[in-house]
Amino acid sequence: MIVLPVTLAAAAAAAILNIWLGLRIGALRTALQISVGDGGKESLQRRMRAQLNYVENTGFVLVLLAAIELAGAGSWWLAYVAGVYFLGRIAHGFGMDGGKWGMGRTIGTVVTMLVQLGLAVVAALTAAGVL
Repeated sequence: MIVLPVTLAAAAAAAILNIWLGLRIGALRTALQISVGDGGKESLQRRMRAQLNYVENTGFVLVLLAAIELAGAGSWWLAYVAGVYFLGRIAHGFGMDGGKWGMGRTIGTVVTMLVQLGLAVVAALTAAGVL
C-alpha cells in the first residue's frame, strides 16, 4: 500500500479550508438575508469569488503534491510548501473582503502562483530525470 502523508495532510487541510470559506459565505448570506445568488451585494460576490478561486487552484496543487510524492522527489520541503500554500489561501480569503485586509488578496495570489510554478518545475524536472 502506498501512503502519501504530505498529500493526505494537504487534502485534509484543503477540505477544512474549503469548509471555512463556505461558512464565511453562509454567515454573510444569513446577515444579508440572501438565500440564492448574490443579491447584487459586492461583499457576498467577493466571498463567493474567494471560494471559487480557491477551488480553481487547489486541485492543481494537490495533484502536483501527489505526483511529486509518488515519484519520490518530495521530502521535508514538500510539507512546508503545502503549508505556505494554505497560509497564502487564508490570506487571500481575508483579502477578498477588502478594507484593512485587502493586501492579503495580493499576498495570497502571489503565493498561489509561486507555489504552483515551483511545484510544476519540480514535477517537470522529475519527469525529465533531472531530479
